[in-house]
Amino acid sequence: MFELLIIIFLILLNGIFALSELAIISSRPARLNAMIESGRHGSLRALALASDPGRFLSTVQIGITLIGILSGTFSGITYGEHLTIWLSARGVTEQIAEPLGFGVVIAVITYFSIIIGELVPKQLALRNAEKIACAVAPFMMIVSRISTPIVWLLDKSSRLIFWIMGQKPEAENKVTEEEIKMLVAEAESFGVLEASEQRMISGVLRLGSRPVRGVMTPRPEVEWIDLSASENELRNHFINAAHSWLPAGQGSVDKMIGVIDVREALADMARKSPFNIQKLVHQAPMMPEKAEALDALGILKSAKIPMALVHDEHGQFQGVVTPADILQTIAGDFLSSSRETSEPAAVRRQDGSWLFSGWIPADEMADILGINLPKKRDYQTLAGFLMAQMGVIPATGTICNANGWRFEIVDMDGVRINKVLASRHTPTHRVGR
Repeated sequence: MFELLIIIFLILLNGIFALSELAIISSRPARLNAMIESGRHGSLRALALASDPGRFLSTVQIGITLIGILSGTFSGITYGEHLTIWLSARGVTEQIAEPLGFGVVIAVITYFSIIIGELVPKQLALRNAEKIACAVAPFMMIVSRISTPIVWLLDKSSRLIFWIMGQKPEAENKVTEEEIKMLVAEAESFGVLEASEQRMISGVLRLGSRPVRGVMTPRPEVEWIDLSASENELRNHFINAAHSWLPAGQGSVDKMIGVIDVREALADMARKSPFNIQKLVHQAPMMPEKAEALDALGILKSAKIPMALVHDEHGQFQGVVTPADILQTIAGDFLSSSRETSEPAAVRRQDGSWLFSGWIPADEMADILGINLPKKRDYQTLAGFLMAQMGVIPATGTICNANGWRFEIVDMDGVRINKVLASRHTPTHRVGR
């Protein structure tokens, strides 16, 4: 009976090591930090163990290995002999009774070791990793200190092997954008997040990876005011303006000198005093087109004028960026947007294909189709993506196969791609005779 209790104890101890291993390795540092701030017992030790996985895994491996040796040896010597004698007493020959006795005992011990000592503890650890990690951390810290010499030897040996292989012994502990997207999608599928919330979080992630030219209103779509126009022309322009602020150029769109408040200009025109358009020009912040969109957000937050003028490396005007452009990237298109959004940017058809507008951002198109785009690219829209793939300006009916999809140009507006039909590309193979 005493021997059976020892075997049960060893199996349970193995389960504690397996539970501790998966719980601490699976714990998220952010949650452990939150538990530390709330004063959760064991959270500080759990974070310390998780931050040094090489040492911790060596400790766990030492414990599991010793338990396996003791469990196998003890059960084999004790119960293996008992079962061999029992089989021999019932007429089984010694050549069969001995291997059969030891084999049955080892099989039974192995079964319970796998179920109770491995599978069940690990499934429990995955269900509530952080809480279990905090609970087992004090015990594992004691074991780690006791086995310090052996752990040091194993840890250094592992580092030496990694060094010989030319790799770092520890992987960088960082969360990638793809992992965040997967977590958000999982949260949306389980009802933790609404679909609209999931789209907005995805928009925030896209904003962080876009340059200014990926969120700005491009030059051809910018409504601007010519300061050299007559007073009547200016008045009509201000009355019919679709925006409250307009970029102002001196005779040309390439000579932008600031922006004008439309309401201020109309109020000044209503006065009997002489009208001077030059006095109404406000200085606006200027940005290079390759600056990050998040930098534009910071500049717009601190600027008195809610508009920034975007120029390229040659100093030519390329467009404007406003808080509305930033919000549109996060929340999606608005019906009041000046961009041509009378039709949705993307429409799913019954056959599974997609009808895209050419101006849809390339990263949004990639998310919809499930394709990967290079981090560094010179285009920001679907139209730019297709031109980069083909190397020429296409015509209506042109077909481009890329990333497992078939893109057909269904409408052109001059030299601009207006509508694109995307469907799964299924390569055809000729059958030889």
